[in-house]
Amino acid sequence: MRKVIRYFTAAERVLWIASVVLIALSYALRPDAPLSAAASLIGITSLLLNAKGNPIGQALMIVFSALYGYVSFRTAYYGEMITYLGMTAPMAAAALAAWLRHPYAGKRTQVAVGRLKKGEPIFLLALSAAVTFLFYFILRRLHTANLLPSTLSVATSFAAAYLTARRSPWFAAAYACNDVVLIVLWILMTRTDLGYSAMVICFVLFLAGDLYGLFNWRRMAKKQCAAVAHDAQVCYTEENKGSED
Repeated sequence: MRKVIRYFTAAERVLWIASVVLIALSYALRPDAPLSAAASLIGITSLLLNAKGNPIGQALMIVFSALYGYVSFRTAYYGEMITYLGMTAPMAAAALAAWLRHPYAGKRTQVAVGRLKKGEPIFLLALSAAVTFLFYFILRRLHTANLLPSTLSVATSFAAAYLTARRSPWFAAAYACNDVVLIVLWILMTRTDLGYSAMVICFVLFLAGDLYGLFNWRRMAKKQCAAVAHDAQVCYTEENKGSED
């Protein structure tokens, strides 16, 4: 247990404990929704582990996706349900496999930071736009609540999942954008049921976790690049013209 505690920095421990306290308080607003509270706890733990590049975070993301997908189904947020069950969970599994295949310096607790190939950001934007366009009509057909922000959530989720599998530090920025969309979605839901404010709190915490993840991955990239300056799969710099598989 002491080894596990030492694995996290003081700031990470404070963030996790504060998150648990806030989630517990939010659960008091909706004591009949234990799955929402469980999903939130698993989700914030996943984010902290992902922020450290630990593959266990991706395994927890699969569990979170299953729970959150069910909660979304119950509130007619079919876009969220389809996104997390049909896209985020499978891509988290793909990311888990990719992270396990690319450990940094042979350590299974930290993935080697990757970089996108030349032209790949444009490909990602085009692919995200196509997926979003398709999902708009699917979600409209399903009479999804709050259609436009639900569709935008698909776009940000897809981009985030793609970047996660590619081991790019920018996956955390994409997830932060998705968090903002989800905060709006659940605020809209609180107009009919104040109990859903627990989900608003959940994604505010996720936003904080993802912003920290972006900061930490950029720091990881610099440290890995400095330690293994000639390894193109590890060194993540804008100047480096290497590519990865």
